[in-house]
Amino acid sequence: MLIRKLFDKKGIPILATVFLVLFVAESRRQLRKRKSSRLERGIINTAVSLPAFSLLRLLFLPLMISLAKKSGEQKWGISNQYRANPLFKGVVAFLIMDYGNYLWHIMNHKSDFLWRFHLVHHTDVDMDVTTALRFHFGEMIGSIFARGFFIFLSGATAKEVLMYEILFEAATEFHHSNLRLPKETERILNYFIVTPRMHGIHHSQYKNETDSNYSVIFSFWDRLHRTALLDIAQERIVVGVPSYRQAEDLTIGALLKLPFSKIRTWPVNYLKRN
Repeated sequence: MLIRKLFDKKGIPILATVFLVLFVAESRRQLRKRKSSRLERGIINTAVSLPAFSLLRLLFLPLMISLAKKSGEQKWGISNQYRANPLFKGVVAFLIMDYGNYLWHIMNHKSDFLWRFHLVHHTDVDMDVTTALRFHFGEMIGSIFARGFFIFLSGATAKEVLMYEILFEAATEFHHSNLRLPKETERILNYFIVTPRMHGIHHSQYKNETDSNYSVIFSFWDRLHRTALLDIAQERIVVGVPSYRQAEDLTIGALLKLPFSKIRTWPVNYLKRN
């Protein structure tokens, strides 16, 4: 089975290695000063991620692979409508899938219903590589429809879907990390990919800053749509959602139940930085 061969045997070890390298590196080169216990948050983020990761492996990936195979058989999707080098087609499919994730991310912020689930991710009061795990299982279920549409649209092959997913997860680990890179190095990287400083702004407690920098892998989607915000110094950023900072709001049980409870509004004094 392709998922077992490519994702389980190759992808998961790669992602685990990236995670461990970033975990150690961000311990030694901290970008933002931590506000809470790393161990406690790591346990919470891992526990919250287990239902979502199980759905990723048991539901999302099999459905996406089936869709990709069906698309190929029926000659659906953009990549099946023209002749070109397979590498070129793969790059086009990658770009379409990544653009789809940019749009899906925006939807999670603009839709009140989808925000209920994505809010769980943003309530983390610090941001490091463990935050990359902190996604509610409801968000994973919702992503099946949005991401499935762009896989169908792209005409990506099953192998390309899995390769993109591995790259997607690795990029998510990287830009959520609390790793301090040299500013010039990160500035160059940021022309192409999302970096820790760029995504750190997206996790700011100020709503106008949270409503920016939606890209996942390639950063140019934000520049293209003028949703990029890069001029906020990291030392000025307080990570999290101001309405959800109490310890009782951030337990494993509270986070899993959060989307099904009454959602608190963003405080007026945190809508925009003065």
